[in-house]
Amino acid sequence: MMAEDKANTIDIEKQFQQKIVVLLVDDQAMVGEAVRRMLAPHEDITLHYCQDPRHALQRAIEIRPTLILQDLVMPEISGLDLVPQYRQNEATQDTPLIVLSTKEEAETKAKAFALGANDYLVKLPDPVELLARIRYHSRGYISLLQRNAAYEALAQSRRHMAEQLEAGCKYLLALLPEPIESPVAVSWCYVPSADLGGDTFGYYWIDEDHFALYLIDVVGHGLDSALLSVTLMNVLRSRALANTDFCEPGQVLKALNDAFPMEEYGEKCFTMWYGVYQPSTSTLAWSGGGHPEALLFEGSPEKTAEPLRLESQGPMIGMMPWDEFESGRCHVGSGSSLFVFSDGVHEIHKTDGKEWEFEDFVQYLAAIRQSADPTMDQLLRHVRELGGSDQLDDDFSIFEVKF
Repeated sequence: MMAEDKANTIDIEKQFQQKIVVLLVDDQAMVGEAVRRMLAPHEDITLHYCQDPRHALQRAIEIRPTLILQDLVMPEISGLDLVPQYRQNEATQDTPLIVLSTKEEAETKAKAFALGANDYLVKLPDPVELLARIRYHSRGYISLLQRNAAYEALAQSRRHMAEQLEAGCKYLLALLPEPIESPVAVSWCYVPSADLGGDTFGYYWIDEDHFALYLIDVVGHGLDSALLSVTLMNVLRSRALANTDFCEPGQVLKALNDAFPMEEYGEKCFTMWYGVYQPSTSTLAWSGGGHPEALLFEGSPEKTAEPLRLESQGPMIGMMPWDEFESGRCHVGSGSSLFVFSDGVHEIHKTDGKEWEFEDFVQYLAAIRQSADPTMDQLLRHVRELGGSDQLDDDFSIFEVKF
């Protein structure tokens, strides 16, 4: 349990560790005195007496009793007329109500219950019976108050968490790089899940002839995963990894694996794909750890064929010590497109209960690459249709590099 939630629970318990509060409404002073004497020996019960029934509702609103003892036969206002007034007022609508009558009449009982009374006693009842009914109804009412307060605290906590997640999402979006048009064109689509996952990505020029691009997916959801992804983004942006050649993808992943062991970061590890494009040689170098393979479609869209799969050879980053992360290299021709994405793009639970197969995803991506519609927008619409909801189970993160 989070510290804030635990504190809320303690506050609720303190709030309702209260005495039983009884409001007696009866025009006969001797009845009031008799009930006072019955309850006086019991320190956990506080009695308030209202002799004028015209003031009964206002007194109940002021003292918020855990039980109302209401006489039925009184001058000016009948006890049966007061019952619906209690039930129509927000402060007393759930307060237990025992009606007191001088007679045991089935018809009167039925009417009292129909109007909202909880119990019926012939006055003056035996002290043992009166005490038992007061305790029974009051404890039930106090439990109701505790439950309602707990539900409200939970709802408030959820609202607070939703606000935090929304703020976290806006923060992440603000950190993501702007799309660029030259010398390579990069566009992207990022849609966070309801719980905010740990996806982030970026691209930047290492020098005049080396363009780095990466995508990270921290395991789990929530702010802790998102914060770790932001930390990793800042490390890469500032190149804060000692003795690391950022033009060599394998070295970058090895350095991150050494610097972020999961046991030191809340048992969080992450997948990653990191690539470096060199325009002077039209060469792309890459390395990956536990991440979905990137897809390189060579040539112009009208010539689209089976993509080159740039696989991740290493394990998830931070999961275990690893001596070497392998780097791959390939030539990139003019008009080619590279897609780098997280598993939230293709691991889709379809409405028919089946999973969207990765090969189906590859074929769909190849098909829409040839269409006039923006590729990633069309992909997002299709994913939502497959899942039957606009709300995604995982972060949807993908970027396209056009060479």
